[in-house]
Amino acid sequence: MNKVIGSAAEAVADVTDGVTIAFGGFGHEYTWATSLIQALRARGSRNLTAVATAMGGPGELGPQHIIENNQVRHIIASFTLRVGAKTASEEQIRAGTITGELTGQGIVAERCRAGAAGIPAFWSPTGAGTEIADGKDVRYFDGRPHVLEHAIRVDFAFVRAWRADRAGNLQFRGNTRNFNVSFAKAGRITIAEVDEILETGDLPPDQIDLPGIFVQRVIKSTYAMDAARPSRSTRRPADSARTYNGKTALSRLGIAKRAAALVKDGSYVNLGSGVPELVSNYLKGRGVVLHAENGMLGYGEIVTGDDVDPYVYNAGSAYVSLEKGASFFDSVTSFEMARGGHLDTVIIGAYEVDQEASVANWSTANPLIRGLGGIGGAMDLVAGGSDLIVVMEHQDSKGRAKLRRKCALPLTGRDCVSWVVTDLALLRRVRDDKGTRFVLEEIAPGFTVEEVLALTEMKVEVSASVGSMA
Repeated sequence: MNKVIGSAAEAVADVTDGVTIAFGGFGHEYTWATSLIQALRARGSRNLTAVATAMGGPGELGPQHIIENNQVRHIIASFTLRVGAKTASEEQIRAGTITGELTGQGIVAERCRAGAAGIPAFWSPTGAGTEIADGKDVRYFDGRPHVLEHAIRVDFAFVRAWRADRAGNLQFRGNTRNFNVSFAKAGRITIAEVDEILETGDLPPDQIDLPGIFVQRVIKSTYAMDAARPSRSTRRPADSARTYNGKTALSRLGIAKRAAALVKDGSYVNLGSGVPELVSNYLKGRGVVLHAENGMLGYGEIVTGDDVDPYVYNAGSAYVSLEKGASFFDSVTSFEMARGGHLDTVIIGAYEVDQEASVANWSTANPLIRGLGGIGGAMDLVAGGSDLIVVMEHQDSKGRAKLRRKCALPLTGRDCVSWVVTDLALLRRVRDDKGTRFVLEEIAPGFTVEEVLALTEMKVEVSASVGSMA
């Protein structure tokens, strides 16, 4: 049995107009099947449906590359919008030439896993009570709402792996299994792009991460990896800080440091992208095991320079170190840990939190434009019932309160926030016979309680002894 094809062009020669393609990959450009994507653009197939966690940034050789060539008519993804960067996918959704279906990262992986397993649909707590559930069947299990999600089966899957043998068995490096595994299984025809092709039998059986039964074609990649190329727009410096009333608040590092102090020693913790990523630098020696939704358990601090392994990076695409006992796995397994309640704490950024302990963190887009936004893995993460710490600045760039009486933006989750750490305040959520409310526990150095409350829309109870966040 020999599944090796001579070129990417030959491998995509039967990709006709109107088919559905799943694109494996997460974060960095070199994790996509870049040679196959370039060949697909050259072939020019039109009216495609693209399934992916995200489309990639402008000019990247991810699915965005074929969207820029006007080859896609429908997107199923957890990101169709990239804050800080204008993309072809966003422009075409706004123009109405592409339709978009937003779904959580864990759910897109699970829908593909279900399609591969012959399961037509399943119930999930992810997205219950949010607009993502609009129009879907909802059923209660043990008093909790669950949304009916339908399986995805695709015509083609383009996946990227490290090595393959001629029988199509695949081996991945680091945490690059991510969506490749479930997407490959869901493909009627799965094409694997790899860095190295071995003879059948040269891959030890216990090192095969995806059996060849799920792979129909293999090509050798012609892409030259550049791990130094950024995959995201430049973020604000971690030591930057905003001013309120002429006074300097905590920096992003200061927010992360205070949030880290809330984490219990010896616990399992997921860190979202942005400010949450910085928390990893303040947990050393505490026995905390960090979880990344792109398929990694047991990573450490953010690293640079010679310490970088391009196949070890967190959910925000920052390169990180590995701790003893670390492990890698695919996205289905990763979100089993999240939705199944195996994580003790989740830390995410947000646009808004309201006094009902609901959070909005995925869309600043016009809510009238369906399919536009960036859910990522947050909905799956908040559905697991872990302690949820939200880190964010106290007000947005236009001076509007982010601690709201009621969230104005589409919700990520209802009644789920445990703590809020801003650059001005630490708030603890309390729930008793009086209902749900937040208590102001600490404030940033140099500020008064009155100043913080004046910058807060949410009704807040003040602790009898308010401390300093320093």
